[in-house]
Amino acid sequence: RIQLIEIKPAARDRSAGSSTGKWMLLEAARITAALPTRCVKVVLDERGKACTTAELAGRFERWRQNGGDVAFIIGGADGTAPELQRDADLLLALSSFTLPHGLCRVMLAEQLYRAASLRAGHPYHRE
Repeated sequence: RIQLIEIKPAARDRSAGSSTGKWMLLEAARITAALPTRCVKVVLDERGKACTTAELAGRFERWRQNGGDVAFIIGGADGTAPELQRDADLLLALSSFTLPHGLCRVMLAEQLYRAASLRAGHPYHRE
């Protein structure tokens, strides 16, 4: 089962002297509050670990065997707070490019579909 949970971005009030770091911390608190208890936290970041679809499918299998939920965290317009990255079980790169978070959602969905297809025994066109 897949569930998409969207977190409202922190309000940007530049006149009050707020900073990007403060907004990211507010968003991190909202994200953390929405996470399932004891889930595997995968934060998407261009500086994260790059992996192939087959490697992602292998991780899927290990996560399935361990039970519990897996949360893929896509940051907002400013990215994810360092605290979220530090607490992640995996920092994962979809690309080394900086991508808009809406595009990350589509790319992640495609890779999850491909990884699930591999796990289900469907042939993979790259092998």
